[in-house]
Amino acid sequence: MRAVDHGGQGAVPYAEFEAFVAGAAGRLLYVAVLLTGEPESARRLLAGALARTYANWRRLRGDDPYDFTRQELCAAFARTGWRHHGGTGVLARLGPQERLVLVLRIYEGVAEEVTAAQLGLSAERVRVLCNRAVAVLRSSREAAA
Repeated sequence: MRAVDHGGQGAVPYAEFEAFVAGAAGRLLYVAVLLTGEPESARRLLAGALARTYANWRRLRGDDPYDFTRQELCAAFARTGWRHHGGTGVLARLGPQERLVLVLRIYEGVAEEVTAAQLGLSAERVRVLCNRAVAVLRSSREAAA
């Protein structure tokens, strides 16, 4: 992509966004792969989230663009999670909601209350989904051993 200069204002936000992507895209892609279980689907999901982040870049000043992008990524997955049920990888046995909760809580370290608010669930529901997901993964590991 090429930065467009709109009276000196377009290039600076693009450069900031480009620096953000350079630093965060790898981790965000891994989150997307954990969610979808499919690298190609993960790339599409991330591209959409990054496009929405760029569209809101000026509004994000002072906010954490990583959190915004992760929220966009998770919201897009929540809307289309049924398409990604199964897939490959460690989380393939989990349903979409369990994947979301597990990735946010365990991999990303998002607080239970924040996860609940982002997903529109109660904190108790988040706790139940996380515990269920961990139990499924433990039983998978024990069965494989």
